[in-house]
Amino acid sequence: MASTVTTEQSKDSPASSRPGYGQLLRTRGAWTFLLPGFAARQPFAMLTISIVLLVQHTTGSYGAAGAAAAVTGVSMALFAPYSGRLADRYGQRAVLIPGVLVHVASGLTLTALALAEAPLWALFVAAVPTGASVPQIGPMVRARWGVKLQGSPLMTTAAAFESVTDELTFVVGPLLATALCTAVDPAAGLVTEAALTLLGGLLFAAQKSTQPSVAVAGHARVEHSSALRVPGVRVLIVTFLGIGSVFGGMQVSLTAFTESIGEPGLNGVLYGTFAAGNMLSGIVCGAIAWKVAPQRRLLVGYAALALAASGLWAAHSVLVLAGLGLLVGMCIAPALITGYTLVESLVPAGARTEAFTWLTGAVALGQAAAVTVAGQLEDRFWGGAGFLVPMGGTLLALATLVALRSRLVARPRGRTVARGVGHRVPVAVD
Repeated sequence: MASTVTTEQSKDSPASSRPGYGQLLRTRGAWTFLLPGFAARQPFAMLTISIVLLVQHTTGSYGAAGAAAAVTGVSMALFAPYSGRLADRYGQRAVLIPGVLVHVASGLTLTALALAEAPLWALFVAAVPTGASVPQIGPMVRARWGVKLQGSPLMTTAAAFESVTDELTFVVGPLLATALCTAVDPAAGLVTEAALTLLGGLLFAAQKSTQPSVAVAGHARVEHSSALRVPGVRVLIVTFLGIGSVFGGMQVSLTAFTESIGEPGLNGVLYGTFAAGNMLSGIVCGAIAWKVAPQRRLLVGYAALALAASGLWAAHSVLVLAGLGLLVGMCIAPALITGYTLVESLVPAGARTEAFTWLTGAVALGQAAAVTVAGQLEDRFWGGAGFLVPMGGTLLALATLVALRSRLVARPRGRTVARGVGHRVPVAVD
């Protein structure tokens, strides 16, 4: 494959004879939001596994642990798009600061209730605001890239870079959470998650100069159209639900597997191997100058993901499971990157933060459903039964993707963000 070559320079990027990741990272002002953004998104990778490990410790049930984590994930999936829409309208800082404070308070409340062996319904009550207030740092960073790289071919590279960053957090996060919960205290994972959310979230919110603007020219008032109205976004949501089923199913099933062989410390290593495969393939994906249409890349990549996920349930050794996990991870990144890249062509600029949060929320919802079902399967059937969840989730999503693939082709847009009113002034968001 040829390396990435761009022919057009972003207005904020210096000229470079070697475009790609190097040019992307030299974009003026990028590091001011990349570093705090990385710190702020790290807790997201710790949340689910920390809840699973804490609740399983206090209740002795993977089903209860999966259910508590699922409530958090469902809550996040339902509220994340509204957070993105508010960020598009009022600015990221206005949404982020109160969200961080609510998340920290509710997360610590959930921790205290679990340690007090409160009834499961009380954990559910605390899990709702914990999930609803998860800071949507990834979509906000992607929206900031949209401002910096508007009209630049580096947008695909930025999508790949963000996927790699996400997966790096999923390498570090589960390892850190597992180490804290097993070696320090079962509650240490959630406490650390809350502390990192507070510190990283406030640092990211302080970077006002790179925040997408929300100014409206003159006195015109713009009605924003929801990203959900775009048919292609709805197809991508189903696609990302299947990806979420892989994340959730593997988190619970790997925990149960390592417990069953008496090596709980291997949980973080195996999940880290899975995430490492995702990260490495993401790096390669962003370094390739793709000549194949993104719609076709998504179909081929997703078929490979479904095939790889279908073999997980048959793995009965650490080495085989690590190898399959690595392969599954390598298949996830291309699907994620291509899905996020398609948003650029499918969604008007003023609704992209919301579109990104719909996709992030879909992953969380798929993960929530997966941890619930996988937890029940692990409790009631054989060890490793939870691995059937990633197989089923990806196969169903693949069938939907194949059937509705024509909706991923961008249609010409003569209007910007108003609901069919061409003379209204567009909002400058990303």
